Amino acid sequence: MSLSTAQFKLITGGCYLCYMIKNIWIDLDDTLWATQENNRDTLEELYHLYGWDRVYPTFADFFDIYLPNNIHQWDLYRDGKIDKYSLTINRFAPVLEPLGYDSDEKILELSEEFLERTATKKKVMPGALELMEHLHSLYTIIIISNGFCEVQHRKMESSGLLAYVDHVILSEDAEAPKPSKRIFDYGFATTGARRSESILIGDAWIADIHGAEVAGMPAIWYNPSGTPRPAEELRTPVYEVRHLRMIPNILRSLISLKPHDRRDQRLISKE
Repeated sequence: MSLSTAQFKLITGGCYLCYMIKNIWIDLDDTLWATQENNRDTLEELYHLYGWDRVYPTFADFFDIYLPNNIHQWDLYRDGKIDKYSLTINRFAPVLEPLGYDSDEKILELSEEFLERTATKKKVMPGALELMEHLHSLYTIIIISNGFCEVQHRKMESSGLLAYVDHVILSEDAEAPKPSKRIFDYGFATTGARRSESILIGDAWIADIHGAEVAGMPAIWYNPSGTPRPAEELRTPVYEVRHLRMIPNILRSLISLKPHDRRDQRLISKE
């Protein structure tokens, strides 16, 4: 259901004409590409391939140790407390050391195989491809991600998402992860997108929604699990959806003006 003009004015303080959206900034992992599912599938393949049941009787036993530590290490990386090398080692070490991976070299070798395999996975979040096809006909699509350079493009290509992407902004290139303002400033400079014509879509409250606030643009929080919204005031509007199919209605509700149409822009550029 679309928001009424009155509802939108209430949410945004009446500044609904401030937004003429031309650029959609979208997080990749667990917003479009099904990271948790694809990574779990890859680790389960490795579990059976290398006989890790000699230490962990079931894959669930293995994954229950890996997952919370992996989330914690990515949080530390997001907050600038560890670097990529430390993230790579630390997220695997606690679960692999009992299996005999007792050196950084062995862990790095396993990590490389994990990344090679997971980059070929094709699962996306429900409605992701349909949403991207729709948005790409109307807006400039900018992927913004803290993920590793060596796999993000391949993940999008394997899953069919890359065809709908105009720009890719990665934290390694910007030398700063979301939610740092630096990655967004780098993105604006690289793509030529205007802050006042942009909106961000993402699933992570800290990295994505705080990042959008720091960047000075509204955001759509993709919250498929229905996690309670943090009780904090933000300076920029935040809309919440449980399913990606709801996003076009949110975008249509932002203003009465039509977004630029990619096809019209191409026609004009040829004249």
